[in-house]
Amino acid sequence: MKNTLFALLTCAAAFSLQPAFAQDGLALFSSKPCVGCHMVDSKLVGPALKDVAAKNAGVKDAAVTLASHIKNGTQGNWGPVPMPPNMVTEDEAKVLAEWVLTLK
Repeated sequence: MKNTLFALLTCAAAFSLQPAFAQDGLALFSSKPCVGCHMVDSKLVGPALKDVAAKNAGVKDAAVTLASHIKNGTQGNWGPVPMPPNMVTEDEAKVLAEWVLTLK
């Protein structure tokens, strides 16, 4: 009985500690400074995320490129205002990039 209870508690603890890449993209976006410059539907400082998705639709390795831009920053893709590097992990950048590409 003790072994079964211990195993169940161990599994419950493991499932409660979800990594960042398992988070919902919108929730992750909302928790990061991205929201200071981007909106989903309209331009703020940076482009609307739906516009980013449209521009990258069908582009090979778009998720990899966007994840790099999110993590490392970029300049010149959407005008003169640079996008600074963001304090995100590689996994978070990947989740955000893949989420952005799903927006229509």
